Amino acid sequence: MGNKGDAFANYLAQNKQLVEDCVLAYAPAPSIRRDQTLDLDRYLYGPVVRFVSAGGKRIRPALCLLGAEAVGADPSIALPAAAAVELFQAAALIHDDIADQGTLRRGQPCMHITEGVGLAINAGDAALISVTAAIARNNDFGTGTRIRLLDEIITMEERTLEGQALDLGWARDKCWNLTASDYLEMARCKTAYYSAAVPLAIGAICGGGSVEQVEGLRHFGLRTGLAFQIQDDLLNLVGNAQMQGKDYRSDITEGKRTLVMVWALEHLEGSKRDRLVQILSSGTTDPDELDEAVHIAQDAGAINHAMQYAKRLIKNAKQELADLDIAKDAQTVLISMADFFIERTS
Repeated sequence: MGNKGDAFANYLAQNKQLVEDCVLAYAPAPSIRRDQTLDLDRYLYGPVVRFVSAGGKRIRPALCLLGAEAVGADPSIALPAAAAVELFQAAALIHDDIADQGTLRRGQPCMHITEGVGLAINAGDAALISVTAAIARNNDFGTGTRIRLLDEIITMEERTLEGQALDLGWARDKCWNLTASDYLEMARCKTAYYSAAVPLAIGAICGGGSVEQVEGLRHFGLRTGLAFQIQDDLLNLVGNAQMQGKDYRSDITEGKRTLVMVWALEHLEGSKRDRLVQILSSGTTDPDELDEAVHIAQDAGAINHAMQYAKRLIKNAKQELADLDIAKDAQTVLISMADFFIERTS
């Protein structure tokens, strides 16, 4: 008997090559032939293309196609938007790795390690520009649709930057007196908008969906996208250590403000709270200390709270989707997507 998320997993597999071909077609490239083309490929375009080609589940661009299908359109109409979302993901990851001083991405050395910080920043900027270019320079969309899509993309970028600013700023200033609501707003901005809400919405816009359809899919994406991030947090703490590899419990080492840790600190008092803050602030990689932090959070009920919160988000998202007038086949895949987000183990 399969998992509830299998239909969405199959949808990803069926569309992966189509998405990858489209993303590479819209990846940044020299605008004109010139003597320096080989150097530009070496220092700019080559690194971006290699990064974009390096893998990933391609969930976000697939959601663009699914958004178009949901409103009864041919999914191919949303391919430029799908490429734009995936190129934004590439830019965000390149820049994130620099900010977080990461060393590995998708099993390979981070771009700032192989190319240097300056060239990596520039490559990330090039990927970011190509996000807008994929929409603005596409004549298959009418002027009104292009403007609408660009406004969605700009809003997505604004929300993501706001979430990233909070995440980085709280870490820099050693802020531990946060509430679960603080975390949820940060994660909604940093992850939910660009991971699910906007991809579904712009796919529906490409397909000519109604305002009710676009907004319904957006709200579904906000709930499920937030659940996706909470599941990420949980997998890092209590998931499969072998599948996580060197990243297992790295959120503790990096002192990340996750729902689990923020909720635990909000409800703990005295020596237990002080000890958890001490571990989260220490940068430790000691397995015993990492295990201790998880046990403190678990005893406080934080891990169970995060699991149940993610499940409630998914349940509410499904209930809202049931009342939305969209194509039934797409609705089935979207329901499976919601389950996939909290069933996944990596």
